[in-house]
Amino acid sequence: LIAHFHVNWLSPVKIRKTLVGGSRKMLVWNDLEQEETLKIYDKGVDIKTQKGVYDLLAEYRMGDMISPNIPHVEALKMEVDYFAECIKNSQNPHNDARAGFEVVRLLEASDRSLESNGAQIRLD
Repeated sequence: LIAHFHVNWLSPVKIRKTLVGGSRKMLVWNDLEQEETLKIYDKGVDIKTQKGVYDLLAEYRMGDMISPNIPHVEALKMEVDYFAECIKNSQNPHNDARAGFEVVRLLEASDRSLESNGAQIRLD
């Protein structure tokens, strides 16, 4: 897995975009886009050198693209509704304390990678 996070609290521009690259397709999720929230590109990822990373960033729009119709739903409302259903039905939510722990573990690994100039960090 190769991941890149860009966080900037000072930016005057709100950006909520996620790019996921696989061996055959690439997915771009833009939470601020009303019409085409999800775009799937017919382009794979094959990174062998550092230069390949930069080439990929410039070329990811090449190839066919499909954008399935996804209803726009406010994320926080969905989470609140889900939480209420879990309480009502006495179910354990999928986003419980254990899931939160895993998120924190990944974020801490990202911090360690940053402190080590982008070194790979094993998650055991």
